[in-house]
Amino acid sequence: MSDYIELSDALAQLEDKMLELELWQSLPPSYRALESTQPFALDTLSPTQWLQWVFMPKMQDLIESNSEVPSGFEISPYFEQAMSDKAKLSELLPIIKQIDEAVK
Repeated sequence: MSDYIELSDALAQLEDKMLELELWQSLPPSYRALESTQPFALDTLSPTQWLQWVFMPKMQDLIESNSEVPSGFEISPYFEQAMSDKAKLSELLPIIKQIDEAVK
């Protein structure tokens, strides 16, 4: 249960930081963009769109339904690469690393 709390807290921090940095979108991407089968929807979504519209809702759904959250994955390496030249986005990286730690 504490893992759920840690993950839920990190997801809330991520949303807050995205709002603060004006990276949070009020309108979702197209249904077609969300159907991507590529890892991180590389072909259709930006890194922050993937976080907001794919990753965060999935994790929240698992937490709220008391389902098993996948473990042993890391998303921070992708974001380190994807955000290397974007100052605003690099502010998200410490929180993304907290998420990685929560699911170890």
